[in-house]
Amino acid sequence: MRQELLSLPKGLAEEVSKNLVMVARLIDDEPEQAYAYSRIALRLASRVAAVREAAGFAAYATQKYSEALAEFRAAKRMTGSVELWPVMADCERGLGRPERALAMAGEPEVQKLDKAGQVEMRLVAAGARRDQGQLEAAIVTLQSPELASNAVQPWTARLRYAYADALLAAGREDEAREWFGKALEADKDGATDASDRLAELDGVEFVDAAIDPADDEDRDGTEDLVDEDDEDDDEDDDVAEIAAAERATDVTEYYDEDDEEYEPLEQSAADAEVRGDKA
Repeated sequence: MRQELLSLPKGLAEEVSKNLVMVARLIDDEPEQAYAYSRIALRLASRVAAVREAAGFAAYATQKYSEALAEFRAAKRMTGSVELWPVMADCERGLGRPERALAMAGEPEVQKLDKAGQVEMRLVAAGARRDQGQLEAAIVTLQSPELASNAVQPWTARLRYAYADALLAAGREDEAREWFGKALEADKDGATDASDRLAELDGVEFVDAAIDPADDEDRDGTEDLVDEDDEDDDEDDDVAEIAAAERATDVTEYYDEDDEEYEPLEQSAADAEVRGDKA
């Protein structure tokens, strides 16, 4: 990404970089704000592949699947890389077109993916099978050397979790419990809620302890003091983020039909309705 931004004038590169940093920082917890920052970056540098990719992920995180797909296609066209192929296929699922996702799973691009990408494509294909009500086919799709391996890789927890979830949906509860347990063993970063699913299967309920108002006071009966400077700093940060988001909403549609990178998508009325449901 740094190399791509070097093609821009220094001041512009810095501004674009700041917005991309905010996209990365906010996309997990504040996806709408991340999307707003991505729109600013797009306005400033729509011909930079990294910007199009970041915009695609921000749109994907906010379930704007048609827009995300357009951005991923543009980034792929600029770079020639196939690494976005699985998430492009998942956008097709989001648009209510699982058959297209499955078609993409059989394309030559899949063979060019690294191991992580191929596993991701398998997860998408299994999801597409489930979208079509083909639970057993989804289970078979997930059965692979990567699933059977005892080695823990970055994708292991998610693959085992998807398998457990498919088994449970098919009514195979004992097997599902076993694989949720295996997913939990591999999930060092808490990427899944395997522990909660196991507890649910075992009939365990977690109840939040009632908060005693006395806990809000110190032992000597005095209330906790709040640092006013910290509150002011938080408010300043919030104002800055909201202002940026508001600027983004004022940006006009960034696609230009005269732009070489513009790629209109044919969208049926049914697709439009699905997109409306997902957004």
